[in-house]
This record gives sequence, structure tokens and C-alpha cells, in this order.
Amino acid sequence: MAEIGGFSFPFDKQHYADREAPVCRLEIKRHFDLLQNSEKIYAHHISQASWLGARIILRQTTQESESIFDFIVALFKDQKSGQLIDLNELQQRSGVDKETFQHWLQYAGQFLTNLANYKSFGDTKFIPRIPEASLEAIVGARGVQRVTDLFNSVKDHLYSVTPISKNLLGYVDDGHISNYYSENVTKQDILEVQKYLESIDTDSLNTRLFKVSDTEFEVRVASASVKAPEIHQTKEGKTIRIVYGDYHTIMEKITAEILAAIPHAANDNQRLMLEKYAESFATGSIPAHKESQKHWIKDIGPTVESNIGFIETYRDPAGIRAEWEGFVAMVNKDRTKKFGVLVDNAEYFISKLPWGVDYEKDSFHKPDFTSLEVLSFATGGIPAGINIPNYDDIRESYGFKNVSLGNVLNAKSSTEKYPFLTESDRILYERLKGPSFEVQVGLHELLGHGSGKLLAEQEPGMFNFNTTAPPISPITKSPITTWYKPGETWGSVFKNIASSYEECRAESVALYLSTDKDALRVFGHTDCSHDKGLADDVMYIGWLSMVRAGLLGLEFYNPAARKWGQAHMMARYAILRVLLEAGQDFVRLERNSDDTDAVITLDRNKIMTVGMPAMHEFLQKLQVYKATADFEAGSAMYAEVTSVPDDWIPLRDIVLSHKQPRKLFVQANTVREGDSVILKEYPATIEGIIQSFVERSI
Repeated sequence: MAEIGGFSFPFDKQHYADREAPVCRLEIKRHFDLLQNSEKIYAHHISQASWLGARIILRQTTQESESIFDFIVALFKDQKSGQLIDLNELQQRSGVDKETFQHWLQYAGQFLTNLANYKSFGDTKFIPRIPEASLEAIVGARGVQRVTDLFNSVKDHLYSVTPISKNLLGYVDDGHISNYYSENVTKQDILEVQKYLESIDTDSLNTRLFKVSDTEFEVRVASASVKAPEIHQTKEGKTIRIVYGDYHTIMEKITAEILAAIPHAANDNQRLMLEKYAESFATGSIPAHKESQKHWIKDIGPTVESNIGFIETYRDPAGIRAEWEGFVAMVNKDRTKKFGVLVDNAEYFISKLPWGVDYEKDSFHKPDFTSLEVLSFATGGIPAGINIPNYDDIRESYGFKNVSLGNVLNAKSSTEKYPFLTESDRILYERLKGPSFEVQVGLHELLGHGSGKLLAEQEPGMFNFNTTAPPISPITKSPITTWYKPGETWGSVFKNIASSYEECRAESVALYLSTDKDALRVFGHTDCSHDKGLADDVMYIGWLSMVRAGLLGLEFYNPAARKWGQAHMMARYAILRVLLEAGQDFVRLERNSDDTDAVITLDRNKIMTVGMPAMHEFLQKLQVYKATADFEAGSAMYAEVTSVPDDWIPLRDIVLSHKQPRKLFVQANTVREGDSVILKEYPATIEGIIQSFVERSI
């Protein structure tokens, strides 16, 4: 039993905010200082636009998140100066001891970096460790009526952990939480409305769905402009109203910042990109956003790189609607040279993948692959690498960009531990986890997400493959019988498993190609005696890291709901299961006698003879089912490799017992003063995170 908010009830302690989560600063000053003044102004305005959208993320996640955000910021912000109050003074006035006060700071910092009271990596709710009475004392010591009012409006949400199902993001008719939908929207409603929207060629990326009655729905489109609703009648007699102006005040501010950046664009591609961004955010047009991405792809090797909009669909349980994100970064030119070699040889490496020319793009559009140092990344969870845009038609016809985020990859915590490894593996892992992860990220983004073709009837009667002699499936050894119909996309066919399935495919491509000595050489790893990271060791640690990540992924599986909460970890778990089932003691997972610990081992001598054949077969299925829109076979296969047997639940408990807090990032702010832009950095502490948000314009 645990006491939360004055009440005792059965409670999973995993819902508490982490203790002493490590904080890493995204180091950027050296790179920012190298910019020309106009480039700094350009970066500043896109950074502002990105962070203004943080309120959209809050509203997309839960109904209470924005109010909790406002409460936290108001609690710590001096009303007159706009600066962070004296935290030590507040602690002393409240009468709360330092440890308890620190528990509250930890919750606040974790909420701000997740931009919700649900973890961005795992989609599970977290609550304060501090008793409600102690938090009330802190609020009272602050002595500000607005803070008190905000606290009273959110305190129940802060501490509530019942019903248990609502501690997960997911479909509302499964009892979970999602603010993409009103609480009465069912899975069937989502499918029916989506089918109609596709029939009128309307994209759902920047929308939310609300049910007015059993026969009436509102599709709310994010836009600065507010206009009369578009009213549609379906064949089934239902009314669908498309309403523009969701988040309209925020979208107005974002649009204004984008327009302010245009005079400082470095070239026509940047200018045209920004103009289309402004059009999209003002009107809610996804076609305009797609046009912006065409110009973004053409802007090769900019000094200041950015992207912004409704991008990733991970958090929508239906995999249809996208979360807001925006980033601004400086190019690390030295590290980018390495990726340029990978781009130049991409077609050579792709030809080694196990599916043949019929399942690969007719022509490979060489992407821009850069290493970036992040100035601002407005999102609930910063990735290590990105491959965008996600629009299939743009990728097929114009290409894509890959970015590796250097100061995210290099952010280290001195408190990190590495359970589930033998001592000899742990020593090698600590030395080479950075280089092996760089290889994995590079191959994952460029050759994973960048490879593969979708076989489609692009328009009625117009196919991108030979229908008179259809490709032979390497799985069935017969001509294919399924493909994408007009208007269908990868996401609309594979629905809620699309994100995880694609991450699994990209991770598998990277693992498969990491055995290639030419690929390792691109990243500077050879078998020469002077090489500090010998190629075989880097490859081995890459495979070991993947199977260990698959084990750690169990943290993000909810056995009560039988639901995965994180697309990437679900994908890595699938790869672990494939490699375990390859047999021959290639991968072994052994628990100790009292089920308090486990050790995972991988026989490096069998990577080529056992591991690679298993990955060859698995990767071939992943690609062929995706390419041919074979949802029936693909979903069945993926459900099998991502299922968690009941006898693995004790293993999940072991993983949870070794759980470590996830790293938090503190990001800099920029302030424009006339024609100058001032960069302000913050200490790598939980207080630094709070100060950065107090001073950030959101």
C-alpha cells in the first residue's frame, strides 16, 4: 500500500517521478558563436516558433497538462522581474525539508522536459513523490493567488493514479487517455471518420477528433485562421464538420515568428520553405506543409538547419495524428564529412539488403546527411537522429534528409550503470557504446528509413510496378497479390503498428549492415592495430547493445493492458526475440536462482553464421509486407515477435528493479535585443531546467 495525496491504495511505485534524474546540458555556445548575425536572428525566430508550439504538445497529451505547466511556471517565476525566484528561500518559508522540496523540483523538471504528466518515452503517467500536504505548504509560502488557484485546479490530476488504465496514453474506449480525441470517441469512430477524410483527400496530421453525438463529429484543424466550418455528409448519414482554428492563438504567434525569420533566410529555398510554413500554419493546409518540405530537402548543407510542424504520429494510438515539434541546430561540418561518405555510397550498401530491386526505389535520391548541434528542440523527448519528411510521396519523388544530433549523442551521465552484462562485456561496452551507437544511428536513419519501396497504384490505373509481370515475393515464391490502392499510405494501412514496425525495420537494417566492413570503415573503424575501436569490437557491441535494449524494453510493456508504450523499445524487443529464437545458444538470457538479476550474452563468433541468417529472414518479411501493403501477414508476424509471454513477466520485474532515471536535457534560450541575439545557457541541474522554462516564451 502507498499513501498518495492522503489516501492509501495499491499502487505501482513505478509511477513516481524519478529520484535524482541525471541532467545533461546541450552544449551549443561554441557553435552558436560561429554564426553570422543574420544567421543568429534566423535561428532565434525559428526557435521561438518551435517553443511556442510546446503548448500544442501539452494540449495534445492530456486535458490537464497545460494547467499543470502554468502552475509550475507561475510557482517559480517572479511576477515583476520574470526571473526564477530564490528556491532556497521558498523552501525555508514553506517549512518543508530539503529532501522533500527536492522531490518536488524533480517532478517539476521532469514534467517540463516531457511537456506533460505522461512520459514521452513510454507514455505512462508519473506523479510527485512529495505528499500533497507538503506541496500545499510550498504553494502557501509562495503567497500568490494565481498560483493557489492553479494548484487547486490541478492537484487532483497531479496525484490521481486510479483507474489504473488511465495511467497510460492510448485509445479512450480501452480506458486510456488521449487528448487527440474526446472521451466518447471509439476506435470504430476513428476508422470511419478517417476513411471519409481519405476519400476527400484531407490529411489528419494536424487535427483532433471530437464526437458531438452518435451522428455528428468535429475534425478540428490547427490553424491561425478561424472560418466557417466545412460540413460534410457521409453515405452512412453522419455529419462531419471540419473546423479550422484549433490552437488558433498559438498558431498566430508561430506564424508571426516564421514571417520574422524570412528576411534572414540564407537562400531562396529557405525563403520559400518559410513562406510555405507560414501558409500552412495560418490556414491549416497540409499540402502547403508538404511544399515546405520540398524546399527543405533542396536546402543542402545549410549552416542553420531546422524543421517544424506536425511531424511524428507515435503518440496517437491510431497512428494518424501527429505531435507538434520544432528544432533549430547548427551543422557540425567536421562530423558531417563522415556522413557524406555514407551518402555517396548509399546505393552500394542498399544493394546488400535482402529483398532485391523490385522492392527498392527506382532511383535513390541522395539525401542531405548532417551532424547537428541542437540549439532548440521543442518536443517531449529529444531523439538521437531524424529521418524526415514522413510524407511517402515526397520521399519517393524528392528524397529526404537525415540528421544525427551530435550534442544529444555525446551527452553523458556519470551516474549511468550497465546491468545485465558480464563483467568483460561491460568493460568493452563502456568503451565502445558511443562509437557503436553512432554507427547504429547513421545506418538506421539513412539506410533504414531511407530504403525500400511502396508498391502502389498511385492513381487509378497508374502503377509504379509492372502489373503484367508482378514482382515475385521472396517469402511465398509467387507473384504479389496486394499493393497500396489510390489514396492509401503506409500509415493508413498499417495504422497503429506503423510507427513501431518501421522503427523495427530501420533498426534491423542498421544491425544487418553493421557487419559490413565497408560500412564500419565509413565511420572510421578498421581492424588496424592503431585503431582504438577495432571494427569487430564495434560491430559486436552494436549487436550486444541491441539485444540488451530489447531486454530493457520490457519496462515499456504494460502486462495488465497487454500494451506497449514506446515504439522504439517495442521494436528492439522484437529483434531480441528473433535472435533468441535463432537458437544454437547465439543469444542466451539467464536469470539467477531467486529472480533478482539476469545476464544476457551473445556469442560473437556466431553473428555471421546464426545472427545474420535470422536477421535476413526477418528483415525480408518486414520489407516485403510493408512494400506490398500486406497488413494481414505483416501485423500477424509483428504481433507474434512483440508478444510477451506470461513467463517473461518476472523478467520484466527484474528489469524494473534495475531501472535508472532517463536523462533530462537542459536547453539554452535566445533573446533578441535590436539587431543582436543573446544566447543564455543554464547549469546542468534540475534547477537549470526550471529556470530555462521560467525564462522561455511559451
